[in-house]
Amino acid sequence: MTITNQHTFSSKLISEKALSFSFESIPQEVCTRAKYLMIDAIGIAFASTQYDFAKVSLAAFQELSSGDRQVPVIGMGVSLSPRDAAVTNGVLVHGLDYDDTHPEGVIHATASILPAVLSQGVVSRASGKDLLTAYVLGLEVATRLGSVANGGFHQVGFHPTGLIGAFACTVAAGWLQKLTVDQLTHAQGIVLSMASGSLEFLQDGAWTKRLHPGWAANAAITAVTMAKYGFIGPKATYEGRFGLYKSHLGAERELRDLGEIVSSLGAKWETLNIAVKPMPACHFTHACTDAASIIRNAININHIKHITAKVPEGVMKTVCEPIASKKRPANSYDAQFSIPYSVAVGLRFGRFNLAALDVSAYTDPITLALAEKVSCVADPDADFPRYYSGEVVVELNDGSVHSHREAVNRGAEGRPISNDDVVIKYMENVEGVLSADRAGQIRSCLENIEQHTTTDLMTFLN
Repeated sequence: MTITNQHTFSSKLISEKALSFSFESIPQEVCTRAKYLMIDAIGIAFASTQYDFAKVSLAAFQELSSGDRQVPVIGMGVSLSPRDAAVTNGVLVHGLDYDDTHPEGVIHATASILPAVLSQGVVSRASGKDLLTAYVLGLEVATRLGSVANGGFHQVGFHPTGLIGAFACTVAAGWLQKLTVDQLTHAQGIVLSMASGSLEFLQDGAWTKRLHPGWAANAAITAVTMAKYGFIGPKATYEGRFGLYKSHLGAERELRDLGEIVSSLGAKWETLNIAVKPMPACHFTHACTDAASIIRNAININHIKHITAKVPEGVMKTVCEPIASKKRPANSYDAQFSIPYSVAVGLRFGRFNLAALDVSAYTDPITLALAEKVSCVADPDADFPRYYSGEVVVELNDGSVHSHREAVNRGAEGRPISNDDVVIKYMENVEGVLSADRAGQIRSCLENIEQHTTTDLMTFLN
């Protein structure tokens, strides 16, 4: 396999496309969906404030934060410096793994871009229109750059949400900072040396994945500011000899055409293909969880002999390995990235919600006994990364077999989560955290963001 058809591309093309982007060029349907993606993310952020990882992260960045603490942290009642606020807000949006996903890009785009544009929007005193425009621009860049890799980053241990997110955040922040084409091109080159995101957390349930989106925003703000003052970055950021794709995926990996994908920016709208999550777990687990929940209605779980979960080969390393920790999660992150656990929860309770992340849930002996019966196998019929399909086959003690296949996961193309459903999810997430009046005010502000400023919004969120 070789990298082909990349000669027509350069980071300058992204810069030119980005700086011609305007609020007026975005279709109303895209603007509306983007607002509800923001509502979804903000609801998750408020829910995250109740967990230890949020309190620990805030404490760390309060100590690290210096300078003008002008950017509020969502739901925490404090402000930090722009970069530190971006990191912390990224932790809140991504911390429960409940945030949106672009299937083909295999990337949680909002988790990095929204914190980046909120911080830069405060600094630049951006209007609501400009905030929304920069956010949509970031989504469109992130989804495209992620799609180029054909799901390859996960196979070699990189988390594209953090890695690719840094470049998309750079473009969005650079648009808000009104960089020139040359400055924005240099900024993308600068952030190449800062972009990161390791999947090693999968081995032991470490918290580092939660950090990746906000760190991408931090890197972007740094790169944009350095470029604004004249710092020089490499120009062949993506396609170069040691550019993003060759350095992280190897020179022999087949990629989609960079130039072709980026050329559609502003003409084809990937924002409409971003999937809202119906459950707080890795999107790779959702289809099997739903399949198990459906089978539950037809069986007695006390009579289960064996369970087979069929998943795309491209997700096996993430949600099926190492199998021992997947069958006995040591913490909530292990649980969120486990096909055996999610299938067991689906079979036992019929849904996977925030309660499944409680220590009492992922250590429950009945659930663990079900998880122990799950074997994971690669599904040769899976259309990955377009869809994150899943099939569950349950064999009972009497020899009967019950199976269900979810060829298209909820939220993906053809099975969208509606804007009304987003509002229901938002209200569930903020219940017990916000009053109904305040929750409604925040929702109204986001739904009518063109009539507000970034500062207005952040006042509501703090």
